[in-house]
Amino acid sequence: MSLRYVAIRAGMLVVTVLMSSLAIYGAMFLTPGDPATLLVGGSRDPDPAVLAQIHREYHLDDPFVQGYWHWLGNCLRGDFGRSLVYRDSVAGLIGARAGDTLALVAYAAVLVLAVGTLIGTVAALRGGRIEALATTVTAGAMAVPTFVMSVLLIWLFAVKLPWFPVYGSGEGFTGTLTHLTLPAVALAMTWIGYVAQVTRTAVRAEMRSEHVETARSRGVPEWTVIRRHVLHNASGPVFAVSGVGIAGLIATAAVAEQAFGTGGLGALMIEAAAKQDMAVVQAVSLIFVVVFVVINTTVDLVSAVLDPRTAQKGAL
Repeated sequence: MSLRYVAIRAGMLVVTVLMSSLAIYGAMFLTPGDPATLLVGGSRDPDPAVLAQIHREYHLDDPFVQGYWHWLGNCLRGDFGRSLVYRDSVAGLIGARAGDTLALVAYAAVLVLAVGTLIGTVAALRGGRIEALATTVTAGAMAVPTFVMSVLLIWLFAVKLPWFPVYGSGEGFTGTLTHLTLPAVALAMTWIGYVAQVTRTAVRAEMRSEHVETARSRGVPEWTVIRRHVLHNASGPVFAVSGVGIAGLIATAAVAEQAFGTGGLGALMIEAAAKQDMAVVQAVSLIFVVVFVVINTTVDLVSAVLDPRTAQKGAL
């Protein structure tokens, strides 16, 4: 992997984050209504002097460019401002809820990697009815949205079979694991289907490749052929789609958090948006964008290491 390719990917990361932050600030800047009225109880005739003071304190009257650079500069220093609704620093609110989102996404990512690659590998190696069944099930999982899967899981495993709790994030390792199982499954199901499909296709393609046939003709044990030649060479596309899937989990975590009441960053952003708490919405959106872009860039770089042809194409 050349330094030129790394520089190109780093430059794309910076540009993407800047453009996304500009879009986030612009969307909130153009949102109708006056957030300052929240601090005066939503009165129809608030005191103009009080509103003017709030506008100055929270820079609500700054021109677009000035307000954007002021906000972005503070964000780069870790200062996301103060919440209009919660009357607390946005950084403190994010810190209190980030752990729940991180645990949920990590749990779902483990399910995506473990279950998706296992189903795809077994389907490709066994073939026949097992492959047909796996293909059908994973295709169905890909077609079901997260919010629909959440409702189905709640109905089955909380109402009909009361095996799992469906609200909160729990306490301690065991409590957290139990509370986050259903939301993690709901969040991961779509990407399990994608990873399983890509794994099956990649393993199938490698099993028909010339170097695998050559290894078999030389008497190399079948398990060694599968482990060293098939699975190793199929890891590139599997890793790429898995990385995109993990980034996708972050983007859709808010749906599962709202459905199961886990109280993470996604739920915080939705609550803040409903109350026009711009500082919170902007900060959480920016964090999601940065994490999403960093994960995708990391996946690209690692994929380039696994398959140097990717870096050569990207550097042209």
